[in-house]
Amino acid sequence: MNTDMSIAAAAEPLLLDAALPEFRFSRLECVAIAATPDAVYNAARDLDMLSIHSPLFDAVVWARGVPDRVRRRPVATPPSMRVSDLFDTAGSEDQPWVPLGERAGRELVFGAVGKVWRPTIEWRRVEPGDFAGFEEPGWAKMAAAFVVHPYGAQRSLLTYEARTACTDPESTTRFGRYWTLVSPGVGIVLRGALRVIEKAAETGERIS
Repeated sequence: MNTDMSIAAAAEPLLLDAALPEFRFSRLECVAIAATPDAVYNAARDLDMLSIHSPLFDAVVWARGVPDRVRRRPVATPPSMRVSDLFDTAGSEDQPWVPLGERAGRELVFGAVGKVWRPTIEWRRVEPGDFAGFEEPGWAKMAAAFVVHPYGAQRSLLTYEARTACTDPESTTRFGRYWTLVSPGVGIVLRGALRVIEKAAETGERIS
């Protein structure tokens, strides 16, 4: 086998590299799963983020409703937050997360733009085609990806990576302070998502 050709094939760019090639902050978690790549990919695509039960994620979901609670308005709880909804349904103006790329059986990439360091996050809806080139000062660009790799004859390796790049030095400083506090918690959420996907892929059960 030609070693140089093997290395070139292994170094194929990720869709995430096109969406956010340069970034300052990142977190990557992975897990080996006893299931085929197709089963793992389908489980990742079917992931309902509301099925991730951890104190941190529950706090994040609760915090989203704080402004409505302050105004004594009913808090709308979505029936689900499935990854597939980003790719299969038309996004609305109040949905900051958008699909940034999909390679069937291999990668799912999605992202959002926001000022996440604020007590109440300010989101900026940026359409998928504008995400990579968005440079308006004052914002953090966040992209995340599930990537599935064959791992031996009977397992798959699933990675979940989150990247952030800010659009100006001041925002980078603000996000840096925020990231120092939340990075360990982000790791908890990412690992929680991987555990849910692992269970679904290995048992063949739908995530609910």
